[in-house]
Amino acid sequence: MRRTTATRTASIAVKGAAAVSAMAVLSACGGATSQDVAGSDETVTIAVNGWVGYEASAAVMAYLLEEEMGVKVEQKKLDEQPSWQGLNDGDLDVIVENWGHEDLMKQYGPEGNDTVVDGGPNGNIGTLGWYVPKYLVDEKPELATWEGIKDNTDLFQTPESGDKGEFLAADPAFVTQDQGMINHFDMDLKIVHAGSEAAQITEMQERYEKEEPFLAYFYDPQWLQNEIDLVHVEFPEYEDGCADDEEDVSCGYPQYDLNKIFNKDFAEADSPAYQMLKNWEWTNEDQNAVAKMIADDGMDPEEAAEKWVTDNGDVWKDWIPADA
Repeated sequence: MRRTTATRTASIAVKGAAAVSAMAVLSACGGATSQDVAGSDETVTIAVNGWVGYEASAAVMAYLLEEEMGVKVEQKKLDEQPSWQGLNDGDLDVIVENWGHEDLMKQYGPEGNDTVVDGGPNGNIGTLGWYVPKYLVDEKPELATWEGIKDNTDLFQTPESGDKGEFLAADPAFVTQDQGMINHFDMDLKIVHAGSEAAQITEMQERYEKEEPFLAYFYDPQWLQNEIDLVHVEFPEYEDGCADDEEDVSCGYPQYDLNKIFNKDFAEADSPAYQMLKNWEWTNEDQNAVAKMIADDGMDPEEAAEKWVTDNGDVWKDWIPADA
């Protein structure tokens, strides 16, 4: 995910989530035409990246397009970089949760191929970083800082990490800056990957229940943040250039105003479906509520989306364009 330099990539199996349907390839330019109207033959194709929060956003957008506007929707599970390539090729219409990716915008946006456009904020504020459980910080307050972590790496040793402290990560395909931070701050830590977002969450829940020490890469919006009490470890603030060398990163992660990215042809056609997606903004709390229904309560994404839509008409009614 996350760029920059952190990008969560890889398809992640999320507990209770149903498989997303395979995508039918769109016609030549992949976007809607100016004659498209709600309920017509327009098909909107949404990229679904591999974490449950993104899946929650995509599910709600798909539900509103289909049930409130009569627009056909195809969802395609893809990693982040291939999603941008899909927009470029006209096979996708929208990425609904972009974490920075200045490099990809430079490649595909107005300065590059000129095939994608910034779709504006989706309302979510993205935070990445290192986290420890609050009960640990209550005992050792210094663990809220990188200096405290460095001085206490032995506290996080596990059989998987050997004689180093364990840094718990999710999928090894996620592109993060953690190894560069470990290198720069000379920490005796070893990154251990749980294998997926869902597996990492399970591991964190089990250790939290036993009040065991753990140090993990994590993020918000993420539904688990509402279930367990975590402390974000303090590092020097992100500045331009501090993470350019992936092997030597002298700062923490930046904060992101998450945004949408559209295929340019789809955006310029300005169909009611595009207008709805353009209008859409919701909060971290909204996304976390839907994500929890999917990942923790075992609901199908469409079912979770329907419940949220039913309960939150006052939130989404203004997203629907007047002519839809």
